[in-house]
Amino acid sequence: MQDQIQALSKMPLIGEAAPDFKALTTTGPLQFSEYAKDSWVVMFSHPADFTPVCTTEMSAFAVEQDWFQERGAKLIGLSIDSIHSHLAWVNNVREKTGVYMTFPIIADIDMSVSKLYGMLHPGESKTAAVRAVFIVDPKGDIRLIMYYPMNVGRNMDEIKRALIALQTSDENKCAMPVDWRPGDKAIVPPPKTLEQMDERIANTEYEKIDFYLAKKAI
Repeated sequence: MQDQIQALSKMPLIGEAAPDFKALTTTGPLQFSEYAKDSWVVMFSHPADFTPVCTTEMSAFAVEQDWFQERGAKLIGLSIDSIHSHLAWVNNVREKTGVYMTFPIIADIDMSVSKLYGMLHPGESKTAAVRAVFIVDPKGDIRLIMYYPMNVGRNMDEIKRALIALQTSDENKCAMPVDWRPGDKAIVPPPKTLEQMDERIANTEYEKIDFYLAKKAI
């Protein structure tokens, strides 16, 4: 029993290559490595179709799809429902709200992708995925993981903020302080030698709390 729980709970880690898979989606068969090639990807799971919290979340991703596309990121959803259920739900949401979820939604009826990414948490449910978010970079590596319980919707602003922070950090070789947003100063990597420490102390361009904590405009 414990081995079974561990198998269901296993997940890839930040810094590891995103596991590849083939799946049937609302846009047709999909090979994840091909879909994700040379692009940022935001992959997210929801517990079930035709449920209220999931409808608000997936609709929010659909509304923001152009925003993600402009920043070089593709979206892909998942739940442990059939392709027929997905299509009916997508159409229902479009009819009722005018929001159309055109990004692929994985029909993970055999739970293979959910198990591969550790989206099944037996304490919550053994047959429905929790609200997971994986951000994958253009090299195919997992850069961020978020988990939310079934009864709490995700924060779309934080997902967007985190994506921009990752992209900005990569571009500028820096780190981001708490609550960082575009336009804020970034953290300069701390010195690793005595010589670098003395250079940091003498530097007059950075905003310095101390030699190990300095910020710069980017």
